[in-house]
Amino acid sequence: MEAVAKKSTETISEALPAANNRQVFGAVTASCMGWALDLFDLFILLFVAPVIGRLFFPSEHAMLSLAAVYASFAVTLLMRPLGSAIFGSYADRHGRKGAMVVAVTGVGLSTAAFGLLPTVGQVGLLAPALFILLRLVQGIFVGGVVASTHTIGTESVPPSWRGAVSGLVGGGGAGIGALLASITYMAMTALFPGDAFDTWGWRCMFFSGIISSVLGLFIFNSLEESPLWKQLQAAKGHAATVENPLRVLFSSKYRGVLVVNILLTIGGGSAYYLTSGYLPTFLKVVVKAPADASAVILMASSVGVIVASIFAGHLSTLIGRKRSFLLIGALNVVLLPLIYQRMPAVPDVTTLGMYAVALAMLGSMGFAPILIFLNERFPTSIRATGTGLSWNIGFAIGGMMPTFASLCASTPADLPKVLGIFVAVVTAIYLAGAAIVPETAGRLGEK
Repeated sequence: MEAVAKKSTETISEALPAANNRQVFGAVTASCMGWALDLFDLFILLFVAPVIGRLFFPSEHAMLSLAAVYASFAVTLLMRPLGSAIFGSYADRHGRKGAMVVAVTGVGLSTAAFGLLPTVGQVGLLAPALFILLRLVQGIFVGGVVASTHTIGTESVPPSWRGAVSGLVGGGGAGIGALLASITYMAMTALFPGDAFDTWGWRCMFFSGIISSVLGLFIFNSLEESPLWKQLQAAKGHAATVENPLRVLFSSKYRGVLVVNILLTIGGGSAYYLTSGYLPTFLKVVVKAPADASAVILMASSVGVIVASIFAGHLSTLIGRKRSFLLIGALNVVLLPLIYQRMPAVPDVTTLGMYAVALAMLGSMGFAPILIFLNERFPTSIRATGTGLSWNIGFAIGGMMPTFASLCASTPADLPKVLGIFVAVVTAIYLAGAAIVPETAGRLGEK
């Protein structure tokens, strides 16, 4: 029976034309930019966190106000699994492209809507309630983007490039998104200096979410479905019924796979949010770097994330996913806490920038190969749902770590020590996950 199934798959593969260079380029670009544009929308909040804290979550204790902003960021992450369940199921049944177009457009429009919200000074407690409600809506759409962008690119490229594309989409997309947010922040602080930024600058940053919706529609206009998904549809033929991807994912066959995947993504996601995610705030409230210097450092860090993610992703093709996880985890458990302890005492901006870039690069390397690893853990029929939920549940938990870190720090001066402890613990969780997962390299088309 297994031989017959294998032969059938080979026959279908031969009957379907392989993706040409144009299709591959389009799929990879759409995956990377779709994820980058969505993270650009999310990162905007991180860049204006202190301002949002004062306007929507005012408190006499600065760290409580900051923690409330990060909690609103975590709320978005908590809704992402629901978005993956909705859009992932659609992507597995009807195709990745349609899910991607709706999800990316939804994120952009919901981000722009933040710029229209009234503040606490204008409407009182209704302001934070509306802010949180809109974050919930945004989270559902972001979860949908993950389900589509994190599958179509890797499904469209040859096996030798899947690791690099994993890093390009997951980490490179994050770096591009952060880079775009950095450029936007630098432009808005120049256009609205000082108190003017607290009045109009932060609103204009959110309004830029409209740009991501327009760019997304432009990029996805000529996108074709992945060869593996089209192959699956050809194999199904005209079957009257299609099994529910969510029901299959939570069956006894895949429940254990999902749990182990989440353990790994918790570690990788936490390290990312505690490094690149917290870096804008760290530079502002701990190091007290000037706004222009911070903008340059954050842009350089974003470029470093792109380079490091592609490298780490391709490394997983050369030495295997499991070995890459173990090697990167061993480096991070030592280096990340050390860098956080050193940064507040650096003597000049150049040295501070070097530490910040190193911190961001190491934090991104941990999750760069996770995307392709998750893809290889599920068959095409449930890949968007399985990858989306594994990624989003793990990163939802990881996204709460900055909130916990802010709450555990009594003052900004405590943050280097607290963040060092947090990254060491989450990296240990990452290493535990890496130790028990199987090697998956080369298995994307097996099931």
